[in-house]
Amino acid sequence: MNTLLQKLQDAQNSQELEAFRIEGLGKKGIITQKFSELKSLEGEEKKNLAKELNEIKQKFEAIYWAKKSQFQINELKTALLEEKIDVSLFQSISHRSIGHPISYTKDRIIDYFMHLDYELCVGPLVEDDFHNFSALNLPDFHPARDMQDTFYFKDSMLLRTHTSPVQIRTMETQTPPIKMICPGATFRRDYDLTHTPMFHQVEGLVVDKGDKASFANLKYTLEDFLKYIFGNVKIRFRSSFFPFTEPSAEVDISCVFCQGNGCRICSHTGWLEVLGCGVVDEYVFEAVGYKNVSGYAFGMGIERLAMLTCGVNDLRSFFETDLRVLEQF
Repeated sequence: MNTLLQKLQDAQNSQELEAFRIEGLGKKGIITQKFSELKSLEGEEKKNLAKELNEIKQKFEAIYWAKKSQFQINELKTALLEEKIDVSLFQSISHRSIGHPISYTKDRIIDYFMHLDYELCVGPLVEDDFHNFSALNLPDFHPARDMQDTFYFKDSMLLRTHTSPVQIRTMETQTPPIKMICPGATFRRDYDLTHTPMFHQVEGLVVDKGDKASFANLKYTLEDFLKYIFGNVKIRFRSSFFPFTEPSAEVDISCVFCQGNGCRICSHTGWLEVLGCGVVDEYVFEAVGYKNVSGYAFGMGIERLAMLTCGVNDLRSFFETDLRVLEQF
């Protein structure tokens, strides 16, 4: 027994220590075998042997845990020294990044419209019912007000579901002519491959006196913008419906993955929807007190454009901070 205790005391590393532990207290260990002999003894002999074995076991365990703690501390110190990084060292290799794909895409959109003298406007993330819905011609029964879509607070307050409220607030404080875009975060109760509870939009608004702002102006601007973002793609406008614009349209581009030939991503149609637009409804102008004006508006999801331009097929990849994804940019 003394030899076993000495071997444990002389162990040089964790591997030797564990081997000696098994030799002493394993299923077939020396101490374990001695304890099994107790069942064949009786009286004082059994009592004395049991006392002796318990004392040896306690010494053995005390030495084992003391050595194990020492080895763990030493191994941790060694690992820290091996993994130590001298941040003052000069790194001659540099990797240029475009930044996060969403920020990069947002900056490209803003750059385009700022060069056309659009004003950059922002608004609160927490909105009231009037600015988020009522002023945009969304009556009480409209599906967009459904609790499954909107995060509501008390007293008719909510997390904005689009950046359109910024357009309303801008018209309340400015007089035409107005040319503005409003990028920012928006919130809806949804989460899957193509939807997240928080996402980003850029919406634009142009208002002018009389009938100066027409659908023709809108069409030209968006066609030029989409060629700026996607290059040489085909563009089509499809009639649609939005409560705050009339007439309304959705804008498609030829699929950037199959060049319009049809693939799984475009559902074999050859087209991808990228934004919505239309001529501002008169009810919206009435809600902000405008008269004898015309205007058009448009809106797009930044994540949608980022997925198409950066080749990302799962929207959630933008928010999961997986470096294997982000380092590609």
